[in-house]
Amino acid sequence: MNETYDVVVVGGGAAGLSGALALSRARRSVLVIDSGEPRNAPADQVHNYLGREGTPPGELLAVGRAEVSEYGGQFHTGRVEAATRDDDGFRLSLDGGESVRARRLLVTTGLTDELPDVPGLAQRWGRDVLHCPYCHGWEVRDRRIGVLATGPLAVHQAEMWRQWSPDVLLLLHDAPAPDAETAERLAARGIAVVPGPVAEVEVTDDTLTGVRLADGRVVALDAIVVATRLTPRAGLLVGLGLAPEEVTMGEHVIGAQIPADATGATTVEGVWVAGNLADLRAQVITSAGAGLNAAAAINADLIAADTRDAVAAYRQLVATTFEEPAWEERYQARPSVWSGRPNPQLVAEVADLTPGRALDVGSGEGADAVWLAERGWRVTAVDISTTALDRAAAHAESAGVADRIEFLHADLRDKPPTDEAYDLVSAQFMHLPPVQRRELFARLAAAVAPGGVLLIVGHDPSDLWTSARRMHMPDMMYTAQDVAADLDPAHWEVLAAQARPRQATDVNGQETTIHDAVLVARRR
Repeated sequence: MNETYDVVVVGGGAAGLSGALALSRARRSVLVIDSGEPRNAPADQVHNYLGREGTPPGELLAVGRAEVSEYGGQFHTGRVEAATRDDDGFRLSLDGGESVRARRLLVTTGLTDELPDVPGLAQRWGRDVLHCPYCHGWEVRDRRIGVLATGPLAVHQAEMWRQWSPDVLLLLHDAPAPDAETAERLAARGIAVVPGPVAEVEVTDDTLTGVRLADGRVVALDAIVVATRLTPRAGLLVGLGLAPEEVTMGEHVIGAQIPADATGATTVEGVWVAGNLADLRAQVITSAGAGLNAAAAINADLIAADTRDAVAAYRQLVATTFEEPAWEERYQARPSVWSGRPNPQLVAEVADLTPGRALDVGSGEGADAVWLAERGWRVTAVDISTTALDRAAAHAESAGVADRIEFLHADLRDKPPTDEAYDLVSAQFMHLPPVQRRELFARLAAAVAPGGVLLIVGHDPSDLWTSARRMHMPDMMYTAQDVAADLDPAHWEVLAAQARPRQATDVNGQETTIHDAVLVARRR
């Protein structure tokens, strides 16, 4: 525990497991916290669940847990004692003393059925004391069914159950006798009305046989139907500021549920609900569908949050990656960053040029500057990192060309080179934000003497399509044609503007083809 999950699902019934499955398959980190007390535990079977008709509730949940686990979802048996805001997420305190953090919550704790206080009734709940004809009607079809009146909706219940059996009785219990119109409706459907309070449930050999009335008479029955008071298990949500709202049928209150939109989102940001907690009429298949629906909404919300975070991080990366502190950190983290060999496009383009004065922009650890000096060039090697320049100077000393290289610590964006001072200006893989890049390249072009050569080499944008895993900063990359387009043809002859292929090894050790954007231009 003491971890942060993308989503914590509180409640491991059909809604919770369905949501956890979808979220795990979406590669979210998911924890399901469940106390192991499903509402339908007393029932023998689940019904109206396409493809799972007649499955025992425990078996359905066991299969669901296995499926969630297969995709990496985790489980914890226990209860959530409290939930509090924690930055942009939630901190959940568990009954065992642990705590866990969630970026988002899916609460599917369901509801509790509160039965009338009739002796023997609760013991038969889910077996032959029933509430929903769609859940249990087929199983007691054509049997003798007593509808225990617990409110004004009892007549409606009796009329519904009449669809499954011709032998339905309305047990008035404490309810008033039906009025003339209602009595006529009941009589027309053959529904007998039994007056007087019900004192207890009659059971023989673990089988319901009827009810005993307060006056001692026994009414023979095979099943009893009762409308329970539907109370949401919402203590966790109340602590977050969500209050259950009463649900009515007609003018009559039948229970309460947590208000939410069509996706299960509540008025508390980051909290979703599904199943009977959000829809007290929902059956198992309905709850499973609601869990999936909520999961999709939660994942979409997390994607939006991940994107916002990524944009902020990307902006920070763009703003800092090519600045002096970042380069210093990069060089100081390793004894050497580059191979020590000159860049191949420099070798290809400069090997046959007559040596003169060269400006090596972003000289790094000095491989290009040393190679030029060895061929007779007088080199000004400029870099933003003092660590890199120290290594470059040591390289030049060991190569015996230190007297031909001037090492300069400078940011050429702030201290541009002298105009028309160099026979060669080489910038190898100088990547900057577009506006800064164009301004710098214009200054580099201005530093080329008449008849001199401008060589600019960069990572072509097409490298992002390969497995080479280039820095994913599309705006920082450019084509040779992009650079050439900024050169005035009246002053420049473009000798090459190409994307040149070369072989490289990707992060998996596989050979791949990358392209260097190569601009070679001669000042007229």
